[in-house]
Amino acid sequence: MLPPKTFDRALIARRLQRRKPEAEDFVTRLVLDDLAERLLVVTRRFERAAILSPDASQLPLRGNTREGSFEFERISTVLDTGIDPERLTLPRTGYDLIVSLFDVQVVNDVVGFLSRIRHHLAPDGLFIAAAIGGDSLFELRHAFLSAESQSGGAFARVAPFIPLADAGGLLQRAGLALPITDIESHTVRYASPFALMKEIRALGASNPLADRPGRLMTPRLLAAAAQTYAEEFSDPDGHIRATLEIIWMSGWAPDESQQKPLKPGSAQVSLKDVLGRS
Repeated sequence: MLPPKTFDRALIARRLQRRKPEAEDFVTRLVLDDLAERLLVVTRRFERAAILSPDASQLPLRGNTREGSFEFERISTVLDTGIDPERLTLPRTGYDLIVSLFDVQVVNDVVGFLSRIRHHLAPDGLFIAAAIGGDSLFELRHAFLSAESQSGGAFARVAPFIPLADAGGLLQRAGLALPITDIESHTVRYASPFALMKEIRALGASNPLADRPGRLMTPRLLAAAAQTYAEEFSDPDGHIRATLEIIWMSGWAPDESQQKPLKPGSAQVSLKDVLGRS
């Protein structure tokens, strides 16, 4: 049974193709800088590494760990018509590292996507993913819902994001071992709500929902949303705040060499002794 269609990837592809090369994509730059720092603490040499994203044009060709540099195979999961993230088939299997940036937030079957990633990993291969998640853009979502509720109906105009609490469970359900998740929170300031909306539009990141409102956004609705945003989420200098949360997930393809949890009853020290209770 196929999962419900949440995202319109054909629409996402058209928007990415229209994106201007000079558009300032600070979110991708932020994530790539963070990825580079995370890789530098890995004590492993990678021979076969792939990095995935809806648009691979800004992805790096090389990475570095504590054991040295390595080459990335760049793959676009949306703009490459030969790749379908819902039925993911990469050019090869046996990767010892796969990095996915912003993919899990545009696939309808997240667990299926992660499971297919696992099948492309060599035993004990590492998977790292970053996604916009949590409460990102909650201010914008609130502003639009508030404005539309005053006109007789509310529609989702900002896509939902994965909560941090669900991320680890998604990795486990996909069969990845030793899952780790964390979140990087940022507050970004803009001169006005319109400046934020313009940047979202320039990056091709406008509403990607398949079940998006059929009616166009009117100037009146846009103005009402901007007013609500400015009234509730602005600083004394007039700039407005936007929340950005990046969820990081990592897990390993299962392998016999990995650390295993102890069997029940095999502990050598009792919890009572550790806590010092009689």
